Amino acid sequence: MEQIYFDHAATTPPRPEVIAAMEPYLWEKWGNPSSLHATGVWALEGLERARQQVATLLGAEAEEIVFTGSGTEADNHALIGAWLAGRERGDHIITTAIEHHAIEHSAQFLEAQGVRITYLPVDRHGAVDPGAVRAALTDHTLLVSVMHANNEIGTLQPVHEIGAMCRDHGVLFHTDAVQTAGHVPINVQEMEADLLSLSAHKLYGPKGVGALFVRQGVALASYLHGGGQERGRRASTENVAGIVGLGEAARLARLEQAQEGAHTTALREAVIQGVLERVPGSLPTGHPTRRLPNSASFCLPGVDGHVLVRELDAAGFAVSSGSACTSGSSKPSHVLTALGLAPEVALGSLRVSLGRSNTREQVARFLEALPAAAQRARVKVAA
Repeated sequence: MEQIYFDHAATTPPRPEVIAAMEPYLWEKWGNPSSLHATGVWALEGLERARQQVATLLGAEAEEIVFTGSGTEADNHALIGAWLAGRERGDHIITTAIEHHAIEHSAQFLEAQGVRITYLPVDRHGAVDPGAVRAALTDHTLLVSVMHANNEIGTLQPVHEIGAMCRDHGVLFHTDAVQTAGHVPINVQEMEADLLSLSAHKLYGPKGVGALFVRQGVALASYLHGGGQERGRRASTENVAGIVGLGEAARLARLEQAQEGAHTTALREAVIQGVLERVPGSLPTGHPTRRLPNSASFCLPGVDGHVLVRELDAAGFAVSSGSACTSGSSKPSHVLTALGLAPEVALGSLRVSLGRSNTREQVARFLEALPAAAQRARVKVAA
């Protein structure tokens, strides 16, 4: 049976162009980019070309891009590295109640080290109030970290207002852009971000590589210790082939972002309308308009979200219940409960995240299959 993939927020398939760009760095240009001989120089050239491609996507300078092993590592480095470098100046960090676990768990780690963490609430759409950020700022605030868009419900946060506010108060601003990089326009200058995280496998690149934008002049302590790679920011021989793949994915995303966004937005609206019409009682989650172009999310009361995912998988559709990082858990999503949803409602979550190759015909087939799958999930809960 053909499987229709509607889980692009979890990961995206590497584009053929990305794989083609990577191949020479696996077979021919496989050298260590720190080596001085020709084999190393070939690898270094690919590394630095990718650095410029990522920088161009973000409106940054090439020397402000630090390659990492994942978006999670980039998030960890942003919070922990900023604290290590600036703990003499401040011991307070502000974030939100709906961050990805890469931020949430980093914040909890820092709390154990004595850092004071403020977790700001969000409204019923999952949006943080910039006024709440302003009210939480103190003379000891070192960093504010607010994700650009939520990975479960797709809500876009008012990062431009928050970034400007942080700049006015002399506080560092970090945003987790893992879900948005390559899918919505990003300019770190307009956003006034000091730190920004992204991941290759969310924009049709390979797994195992990410990047952290570090604004020139921002103090950030090394997170890994060893060699002097990445201008002393991150020790470890670089994953050159993966980084080249990230660079190519970034280049393509910049060229095709508007076209892809229009395509997935149309599909997203068809999914939202169809689910609300076909599944009585379904509750859309996330902001109705300020959201990722490719993301539709719902809670289906009385339905076990995990059972629903398995039923839809058997019918040939790959979707998720919440984020891929938490969908194996029987606990309700911290994101959904932060919206004020009851735990039993939150357990019925469904996320449909669309991609460049999806079609209206696939959406129609999904909407045909969903009501019966939801009913089977209800029966299994009641049994």
